Amino acid sequence: MLDEVVAALAPADGEHIIDGTFGAGGYSRALLDRGARVTGFDRDPDVIRDAAAMLGEYEGRLELIHAPFSQMGEHFAAASVDGVVLDIGVSSMQIDQAERGFSFRKDGPLDMRMAQSGVSAADVVNTFAVSDLIRIVGILGEERHASRVARAIEREREAGPIETTAHLARIVEKAVGRGPKDKIHPATRTFQGLRIFVNDELGELGRALFAAEGILKPGGRLAVVTFHSLEDRIVKRFFQERTGGSGGSRHMPEVSAKPETFRVAGRAMVKASETEAERNPRARSAKLRAGIRTDAPAPMADMALFALPNLPWPSGESETRRRTS
Repeated sequence: MLDEVVAALAPADGEHIIDGTFGAGGYSRALLDRGARVTGFDRDPDVIRDAAAMLGEYEGRLELIHAPFSQMGEHFAAASVDGVVLDIGVSSMQIDQAERGFSFRKDGPLDMRMAQSGVSAADVVNTFAVSDLIRIVGILGEERHASRVARAIEREREAGPIETTAHLARIVEKAVGRGPKDKIHPATRTFQGLRIFVNDELGELGRALFAAEGILKPGGRLAVVTFHSLEDRIVKRFFQERTGGSGGSRHMPEVSAKPETFRVAGRAMVKASETEAERNPRARSAKLRAGIRTDAPAPMADMALFALPNLPWPSGESETRRRTS
């Protein structure tokens, strides 16, 4: 959704914009070509390494920081930047590299770590309690057969560790089954749940929204692109609460009114065009939400706003993350 994101950010010469996940540099390049100065964040060391040539191309107007985008507030002062773009989830580059273990389309080690450190997907499937696997796959993967998948993983790992993407995909396919009319592989939701968990993607998104709120100048713009309902629900709830919109849904509780720190920029939500969806199948589920920062002070960041599921997150919030069944 490059054109839509650039339109939402409306970059002007000399403005400073944060590209929350640099990836292949697509957003950054488009913003730089319109005269902006860009700081890109990415926790993947391969991204930082591969972007060296692009750094020289833009004569000091591009800076890269090897860190999660949730840490942008640690690098920039309050009300100091003109725009922030967050593109959530795994990048096409990561999916295409079999050795990163994000996809079962090419067999590779069961890894899925964007930062290439910490708890891997193999650690999760081989050591976590079955009850935790059920919640990870069921809540984050939105897999209705999560219990069946977790029990199948438990039986298989008793015979030996599950170490590759193809191995796990076979286990899930056998457990869930595959009908002739199924449009997606049976392992898709399980892989989604594991990837989101390993990288704490929902927690990172929530913290990044608060960080962006803090560092944006009055009139600065925030644009967020999501790719599935769990992400979009968080972003929607953030903008609803921060713009004084409807306060609550069947998924998230009402909260008390606070000063409006954003106003909606254009339509509340924009989907990818049919042309882009045909060109890039991943864009079919993409949703863009954007807002313009007001001069109201940012309230205290409270992750309770997002009602995130209580799971044994790998970043250490739960002592149960290393439990075995």
